[in-house]
Amino acid sequence: MWQIAIVCIIYLPLVILMGHYLFHVTMHKKTWLDPVMDKVDGVIYKLCGVKQVDMTGRQYVLSLIMSNAFMVFIGYMLLRIQSFLLLNPNEIENMEATLSFNTIISFMTNTNLQHYSGESGLSYLSQMLVIIFMMFTSAATGYAACMAFCRRLVAKSDTLGNFYVDFVRVITRVLMPISIVVAIILVWQGSPQTLSANKTVQTIEGKMQDIALGPVASLESIKHVGTNGGGFNGANSTTPFENPSVISNIVEMLSMMLLPGACVIAFGLMVAYRKKKTIVGKQGLAIFGAMSMLFLIGLVTVYIAERAGNPLIDELGLTQALGSMEGKEMRFGIAQSALFTAVTTAFTTGSVNNMHDTLTPLGGLVPMFNMMLNVVFGGKGVGLMNMMMYVLLTIFIACLMIGRTPQFLGKKIEEKEMKLIALCILIHPAIILLFSGFAVATTAGVAGITNPGAHGLSQVLYEFASASANNGSGFEGLADNSTFWNVSTGLAMFFGRYLTIIIQLAIASLLAKKMLHSDSIGTLKTDTSMFTFLLVGIVLMIGALTFLPALALGPITEHLQIHS
Repeated sequence: MWQIAIVCIIYLPLVILMGHYLFHVTMHKKTWLDPVMDKVDGVIYKLCGVKQVDMTGRQYVLSLIMSNAFMVFIGYMLLRIQSFLLLNPNEIENMEATLSFNTIISFMTNTNLQHYSGESGLSYLSQMLVIIFMMFTSAATGYAACMAFCRRLVAKSDTLGNFYVDFVRVITRVLMPISIVVAIILVWQGSPQTLSANKTVQTIEGKMQDIALGPVASLESIKHVGTNGGGFNGANSTTPFENPSVISNIVEMLSMMLLPGACVIAFGLMVAYRKKKTIVGKQGLAIFGAMSMLFLIGLVTVYIAERAGNPLIDELGLTQALGSMEGKEMRFGIAQSALFTAVTTAFTTGSVNNMHDTLTPLGGLVPMFNMMLNVVFGGKGVGLMNMMMYVLLTIFIACLMIGRTPQFLGKKIEEKEMKLIALCILIHPAIILLFSGFAVATTAGVAGITNPGAHGLSQVLYEFASASANNGSGFEGLADNSTFWNVSTGLAMFFGRYLTIIIQLAIASLLAKKMLHSDSIGTLKTDTSMFTFLLVGIVLMIGALTFLPALALGPITEHLQIHS
């Protein structure tokens, strides 16, 4: 447990510092990178014809969608013709049509679900020009939307900003500097960063083995910093080249955790900005506390489940002194594997340092439920936006119980907002459950299930939870590289990403246009520990009511079967 405690202790001061930095970037305040990056940004704006003027809500959303659509088109074409392009020393063939569709939607939506193995499915040019490029742009898109959402939510006027300016600033001032530092650390620890072809070497057993090389460190850095998750290799961060050591493992976990948590801190500072200077704003602290409680509940559960081992292994007479080590790396053990599992699904990254398909039933339930909730910090930017829907819902329910008018930051929450909030919250479970039901009811869907019974259903639920939450990890036992799974998960990723963003920006716009009301003695306080516990209760209650029947048929049934 001390390994877990060390990571958490290191994380707290880092997230506060990064939160203050993100606050300055979001509010266009002076940062230490401005003397250099202002000139770089100016060149980008000039080349792209960007006019640095505020957009309306409609213009902001259209700019976001159209820019993403353009990148999807270009990326899809590159994947389809990669065998004819440069930087293909391993002579990788063109990617199949439905797999190309799935891959490009996956990386543009910040999901990074992989139905292919990177070392054998992509050329170096595709890895850099499509995958790494979209890891930057998809992460920047999510944070740009969050910037606009937060600014409009806390503004006293209808203020939104410019999508292209937000998009460029988060790349040049946040993603690139941090990714460069992380890439250097990974190279120091042993990750390759080269354009050389794969090497064929003789192993100590006398057999020949291909060693996959390439620009691994640069992909791994933005993969974690941008909460992306797609690995250079099919086995992701379980491989020594993607994750060489305990140091790299800790760095990758901190990279995943840093920006989603910092977004919450930055929001708290934005709320407190007009009142007084503070290290951590009370409103941000209340939300950060709720997310942390949900995270710790999941972390403790998966750690205990994996440490206890698998009773079926005990029946074989094998020792489980180290815990359930199936599918895990010896160099990480139970503690760092459990922490990585909780982090990658709570912070919606999708990177894995152990195979989630081999987790114990309760251990596998935790990452699945993290993605079903999709508010336990979540991905960079969008996680905070998702949690804000529950914040507004909690305020509405609490105020109904005490007979007060629902109000947040001086803006009344009324019928129109509540309808959109309810719709936004329901979209995510609807995608997971409807697509899962369709999969188990069709021949093409069932064909991908490699394990019969309860575990097979868990594979299906996990796949669509991962797609809808824009996570990208999977129960890798699922045979998902087929037309059915490529198309269905592609659609789930698309709707899970863009429908919610559009609705959330619309809600923030409606609130921004409302008259500002001063707090009174009867106003519900949303920056207290009481509200934090109430928020956690509402999230867990809605999550349980929505997903418990499906979970009962999957991981819970499997747990009861192996312990009977």
